[in-house]
Parts: sequence; C-alpha cells; structure tokens
Amino acid sequence: MFLKNQWYVACRPDDVADRPFARTLLEQPMVFFRDALGVVTAVEDFCPHRGAPLSLGFVDSGQLVCGYHGLRLAADGSVASMPKQRVHSFPCNRHFPTVERYGFIWVWPGEPTLADPEALPKFNWATDPGWAYGGGLYHVRADYRLMIDNLMDLTHETYVHASSIGQREIDEQPVRTKVIDETVVTSRVMENVKAPPFWQMAMEQRGLDPESLVDRWQVCQFHAPSHVMIDVGVALAGNGGMDAPDEAKVRAVVVDFMTPETPTSHWYFWGMARTWAVEDASVTEAVRSGQGAIFAEDLAILEAQQRSLDLNPTRKLLMLDIDAGGVQSRRLIQKLWDAEQASAGEVAHA
Repeated sequence: MFLKNQWYVACRPDDVADRPFARTLLEQPMVFFRDALGVVTAVEDFCPHRGAPLSLGFVDSGQLVCGYHGLRLAADGSVASMPKQRVHSFPCNRHFPTVERYGFIWVWPGEPTLADPEALPKFNWATDPGWAYGGGLYHVRADYRLMIDNLMDLTHETYVHASSIGQREIDEQPVRTKVIDETVVTSRVMENVKAPPFWQMAMEQRGLDPESLVDRWQVCQFHAPSHVMIDVGVALAGNGGMDAPDEAKVRAVVVDFMTPETPTSHWYFWGMARTWAVEDASVTEAVRSGQGAIFAEDLAILEAQQRSLDLNPTRKLLMLDIDAGGVQSRRLIQKLWDAEQASAGEVAHA
C-alpha cells in the first residue's frame, strides 16, 4: 500500500551529478538528472522509442540522451530531438515533480498538479546551525511498514541493540501512545538509570561524566507518508530530562526516511542530528558509524522477518500495548490511502 500524492526522499544531491541516476520508487523506475540550470528533474526511466532504460544514456546540455539511438529528452519529459527524425508526434515521458531541500532530493510520484513544495515537512535540525547531521542509506528487503513498526516501538533495543543503546530499563518502563492530528507519537522516559554504551560515548564527547546516572527519553513521531523522527537523549539525573539545560544533557534526533521500492523492499535513509560538538567532523563520523552499525542490526532482523511472513501469509500476528505506535501509524496510512483512492475515483468519473 503506497500513498502516491506525497513527497518522498528519492536520493541525495550527490547522486545526481553529471550523469543520469536511476532508482525504482513505489514500483516506478525513475531517472533523475539535472537540467541546463542544474535543477534536478525526474522522468520515467523508459525511452519512448524502443523502451531502453534512459538511465543508460548521458546528460548533454541539460537534456537526457538515450544511449541506444540518441533520442534526447527535455527536463519536462518531452522529446526534444532525435538524429534524422521528426519528433513532434513523439509522446512525452511521465515527469515527476522534484525538490532539493534539507540535503535530499524529494520526489512526488502522484498527480503532478497536486505537488506543492510548501507541503514538505520542516526540519529544524536541517536548517539550524546549532545542529550537526550525519547519515547513510540502506536498501532493505522488507515492507517499509515493518521499519515503521520497528521505529515506533523501541522495546526491541533491549534485545537487538544490547551492546549499544539497549538496556533492561526500556522493558521496565511503559510506553505511551497518542495521535495528534496526523502525527502518531510514542514516548518512554527512564529516570535515574545508567546510560548505555552509545550514550556514554556521547556524554564523554559532551564533557559529561559517562558514569553519572541519567534521565533518558525516547519520543518517536510518525508522519505520513513514511518518515519517523525520534527525539532521544540523556540528561544528568534530576536536571529535568528533555528540558534540562544544554550543559547537562546530550540530545539528538534519529532521522528515518523510508521510501518504498516494491511491496517487500524499501530505501532507508537513516541518520542522526545532534546538538553537541557540532563543528567536530570526527564526532560526526563516530556517531554516523555507530548509528550505521545499529541500523544494520535492524536491517538483518527486518529482512528475516519479511522472509518469515512470506512463508506464513495466513498467520495472524499478536498485537500488544507496545505495538500501539505501529498500529496507529498503519491506520493513518490506511486512512490517507482510502481518501486518495476516493479522490482518484471522483476524478475518473468526472
């Protein structure tokens, strides 16, 4: 189940340099390239002449040139020219609206006339110089909704991430779930605990005693169509937790963008934005490396889970209180999908 009339992260700006860049998103092969002004555009990765992937060609003067017979496509998907051929009757390729913002290329796979760049989410960590960001990309052979389930219930950290961010207190504290407009929020607070290894590293980088007891928080927010932002951190115990002064805490936002590829695979853009040592590139790399290893553990679990589900398609899964965040997120996706389908039906019958 894919929402189409939404903005999705497609790739990073560096992916679209001087060559075409191919990626399948929501089961649609797309090719990204830059026009003569350097603006990223996206069209179907399909040559209307003989069906060869346009991504096998090259970019010349802002036009996409098919590597098979030299057909040239303009940024809007129209055929500009072809050697010794008249092209005025050639069909246009489907064009997908794109926006370059927050260090990502975003694409709108649905109805182009509905694409509004102002509808893109706003991320303070991406524009405020008081934050530093580092991240990466994994191709995950699992339904993107399994990753949403995973991120909206962090109970698994005790078991999957025992050597880095897991601790027994996660199991011992209740998780609270609420829906605010079209945002699903789950939260957990652990008071007067010892920080796990990853956060001890962060405390040391911040100049705090890593052996001190802390108050730890995890606040996960799901936003349609498929991204989760997790406000996490630790503060020296008794200083107010999330509201502690900056000098008494280390705070970060775990950044998660999941863009479906097929019903059982997705592109996972992961990262962490932090508020300590923001000018120190070595800290950025250390945090990025640590997060990458943690997310690789999730990847292994989810891909195994997908294989198991494929082998047991009729099995009914148990739903516990800790699953509420994932359940509510799926309900929101279903609600928006139903509305999108109803709208499409109205247009079709108009």
